[in-house]
Amino acid sequence: MIEADESDRSFLELSPDAAVITNVELDHHSTYRSLLDLEHAFHDFAAAAGRRLVAASLEAILPAPATTFGIDEGELRAERLVSEGFGSSFTVGGVDVRLAVPGRHNVLNALAALGACREAGLPLADAGPALADFEGAGRRFEPRGTTAAGARVYDDYAHHPTEVRATLEAARGLGARRVVACFQPHLYSRTQRLAREFGQALALADLVVVLDVYPARERAEDFPGVSGWLVARAAADASRGRPVYWLPQMDDARQLLAARLGEGDVLLTLGAGDVDRLAAALASGPPPG
Repeated sequence: MIEADESDRSFLELSPDAAVITNVELDHHSTYRSLLDLEHAFHDFAAAAGRRLVAASLEAILPAPATTFGIDEGELRAERLVSEGFGSSFTVGGVDVRLAVPGRHNVLNALAALGACREAGLPLADAGPALADFEGAGRRFEPRGTTAAGARVYDDYAHHPTEVRATLEAARGLGARRVVACFQPHLYSRTQRLAREFGQALALADLVVVLDVYPARERAEDFPGVSGWLVARAAADASRGRPVYWLPQMDDARQLLAARLGEGDVLLTLGAGDVDRLAAALASGPPPG
């Protein structure tokens, strides 16, 4: 919700009965038992809103009417999309937009933000150029520095297979010699349900390291047989011979990566736990540009 300051009418109010939905994917398995269960929850949430702005891919499962957005689809569409190193450019509604954050997922996020601004009364011609100043959020493809051998290090909070895939796809646009992923699964329940999908997403990397599960609020004894090994095995099955390492202890991963990373490599530390400590330990130089 964008609230108006009575002393500055340049900020217009977006009614609290407006809903913006970017994606609907199965997660939080202790609450939602199936994708259909989750879709019903989002349908009810959106139905209560007077205005709806949704990703074009969700139009069939959410109540109409809704304004849709997407890349080359939807009413608010990004056209002529060009990846430009760590960012991208595109046109929407005749307005040129430049982003300083990488990946198609950030283009979709930008469209959602632009749609919300338009709903609040701010024209695309004013909102679009302002996005060029957004430099990203902490733990979302966050530059952390360079290793002693010159590899660039980034950290990302990705803890769902789709997030992992999107982050690694974005890393492919950085011109790296190799994309290296170090993943820390988050929650035993999520690992148990989505190990195969995590492995398939991680297989986009040239070298994969999998740590043990960050338990957060869960206990290992409640999930016998569930560990990061399930993800490592799935990644090995999907990687077509590319190296995959199962290293439960973070210090073992640090030693291996310090020895293997070199000039031209890009390392992504991935996960919602404390894997960012590993990024900090490996990054000795200034943040990559």
